[in-house]
Amino acid sequence: MTDNIILRRFEKTDVPDIHKIYSYYVNNSVVTFDIDAPSEKAIEKKYFDIAKKDHPIIIAQVDNEVVGFAYASNFRPRPAYRFTCENAIYIDNNMVGRGIGDLLLAELLKQAKDFGFNQMIAIVTASANSSIKLHKKHGFEILGEFPELGYKFDKWHSIIHMQRKL
Repeated sequence: MTDNIILRRFEKTDVPDIHKIYSYYVNNSVVTFDIDAPSEKAIEKKYFDIAKKDHPIIIAQVDNEVVGFAYASNFRPRPAYRFTCENAIYIDNNMVGRGIGDLLLAELLKQAKDFGFNQMIAIVTASANSSIKLHKKHGFEILGEFPELGYKFDKWHSIIHMQRKL
């Protein structure tokens, strides 16, 4: 089902689509611990800052519509972490299960390695089984679970730390 999916670099015109996709997950899920969806302006600043560093931001497109995105950027701001990145992948909720996340993660791993990152970290909500499965498929190992770190929708949620050498 991935035949007509195009992966390409992030462009300024992608900001409204990224905002729409991300806002859905903020408002309807625990895959992000944001409580309120950031404004389009905040999304623009975040992604422009990532792009300025030349870190990978990949857009998935079907028939000229953005259906997902992924990025890898600094895990932590301290200089010793400069070769370690953290990833994020979001798929339009109407397109989940079509292999888009698989394509995005494969390309993200390649681009992050080409950039010069050495390790990639994924921090996943423990209940996000499909995300855990996707990362395992691409060679990530679970390093640990942190119980009850996020509180959203009147419930505590645990997170899983996963890591892969690039």
